[in-house]
This record gives sequence, C-alpha cells and structure tokens, in this order.
Amino acid sequence: MQQRFQPFTRLAAIILLVIGCLIVLRPFLAAILFAAAITISSWPLYLRLLSRLKQRRTIAALVMSIGLTLLIVVPLTLVTWNIADNASGFYDQIKAGLGSGTLDPPPWVKDLPVVGDAVYTYLGKLLHSREELLGAARNLLEPARRVLLGGGLVLGSGVAQVSLAVFVSFFLYRDGQAMLQALAKGMDKLIGEQSVGVADTVSRTVRGVMYGILGTALAQAVVAAVGFLIAGVPAVALLSVATFLFSLIPVGPPLIWGGATIWLFNQGSTGWAVFMLIWGLLVISGVDNVVKPMLISRGSSLPFILVLLGVMGGVLAFGFVGLFIGPTLLAVALGLLRNWTAD
Repeated sequence: MQQRFQPFTRLAAIILLVIGCLIVLRPFLAAILFAAAITISSWPLYLRLLSRLKQRRTIAALVMSIGLTLLIVVPLTLVTWNIADNASGFYDQIKAGLGSGTLDPPPWVKDLPVVGDAVYTYLGKLLHSREELLGAARNLLEPARRVLLGGGLVLGSGVAQVSLAVFVSFFLYRDGQAMLQALAKGMDKLIGEQSVGVADTVSRTVRGVMYGILGTALAQAVVAAVGFLIAGVPAVALLSVATFLFSLIPVGPPLIWGGATIWLFNQGSTGWAVFMLIWGLLVISGVDNVVKPMLISRGSSLPFILVLLGVMGGVLAFGFVGLFIGPTLLAVALGLLRNWTAD
C-alpha cells in the first residue's frame, strides 16, 4: 500500500516545492526572465569574449554586465531623470501662463489649410477667456500631469528591474555552461529525443525576437538622431534615447518625431517641420518595416497582433521589462506550436 502511493507523494512534494519557489521568486520573476532573454541573445558574443580572455568566466561575465549597464541602464536612467525633472516644471509653467492669460496659440496654426484662421481665432478667444480657459485647464492639466508622472514612475521601476536583470545576467553568463548541461539533461529526461529541437527552437526564437526588437529600436534611434541634427532640433541625445525606448512600443516613434515636428512649426521653421514630418514618415517609421522583418526572420516571425498583445500584456504583467518579455514569450510559444503541428 505504501509503495503504491509513494509516486503520488513524491509528485505532491515536488509540486509544493515548485509553488514555494515561485512564490519566493515572484517579485524577481520579471528581472530573471529578462536576464535570461538577454543572456540567450548575447550568448555567442559572450563565448567569443570568453575565448579571448582564455576561459576566465568571471572576468568575461563582468565585462558583459558592464556593457549591458552602459547600453541599457545608463540611457534609461537619464531619460527617467529628465522626465521626472521636467514634468512638474512644465505643469507649473503652463498653469501660470493660463492663470495670467498670457498664452497665445502657436503661429503655425494659421498656416493650416482651409481651417487655419478659424482654429487660430477660436484658440485665441479660448486662451484669453480666463473663465472658460481655467475650466478646461482644470479638466485637462491634472490628468496630463498624472500621465507624465505615471510614465516617469513606470520608467523608474523599469530602471530598477533592468538593473536587477543585469545583476542576474552576470551569474547566468558565469555559470551558464553548467546550467545548460543540467538543463539539457533535465529536458532529455522529460521530453526525450525532441529536447534538442525544442532547445534550438527556443534559443533561435528568443534571439530572433530580441534582435528584431532591439535592432529595430537602435536603427530608428540612429536615423532619428540624424533627422533631429539636420532639422536643428535641440536635445538630440535625449530625443534619440526616447525614440529608442518608444520604438519598443508599436506606433511609438511618431510620438517623438511628431512632437519635434510640432515644435519646429511652433518656432516658425515651416520648411524644417515639413522635412521632419517626411523624414519621420518615410525614414524613421520606415525602418520598422525593413529592419525588423530581416532580423526576426532569423528566429520566428511574429504577427503584428501578437506583438501588440505581447507588449501590452507584458507591461501589465511585468512592468517596463514586459516590453521585451511579452513578445518573446509569445514568440517562443508560437515557435513550439509550429514545430509540434509540423511534426
């Protein structure tokens, strides 16, 4: 009787142990998943570096972690600091201008075809009617301030998550080879002969999606920086980093180069504003249609709807790093499903 129930007691003990581990690691799960995605994506680079450093695993892992800090943590920290520093000041300036009645519509509104003069007149009347203006301002400014500060808080938590992910990645790099051997043995016992194909699908898919997301974001940031420099837009470095971050979100970059276009119109630089608009539509946003399919094709192509759901669901589930984790998890699941249905 005891031997009959022994397998069930072992299974129950294992399930309880797994549940307990997940509860303990739950606060760090997002950072661990992100660190795993980063490590898998950059593993070939780490192996080359390890060979050059004569198999000194600790030094190689430290170099990779420092590189990740400089490439991801530092730019994200700078953007977060600028948003937090400017959000309240911008809100106070607008509120003071509304209270004194000194605000005027931007001159470029007049240049809008057909409706330009009518819109400019209406806005001018609204901005100089203190009672109506303050009523509208109370309804709009506070939500706008909350959105800005909320975005800063999301980025702030993202800095903490990414920093923790970089810390975890150090140990994944250093002990990765031993982990891979143990994981291969475990998968072989669970899945059997298909374990090699599953492992290959997972690694190829993770690399393809991460290369596609980060490579496209980097390409869009570079071409955006070129456009900002040509058009004479200030704070090129900050806007380029912001473009990189917003490129992780579907239809995100137009929020940056569109804002730069409006600023140029507001400054009276109509020609440069038109240039920025064309550059944004054809070059910055066009990169997404060219670079991303090329990079993701190395792994597993992901339909747009899954990218969108992965980004939104990932952010809701994991915070900022969910931008990377969500699409990656869906891509891995889709790749395994395709392999299974093909078999």
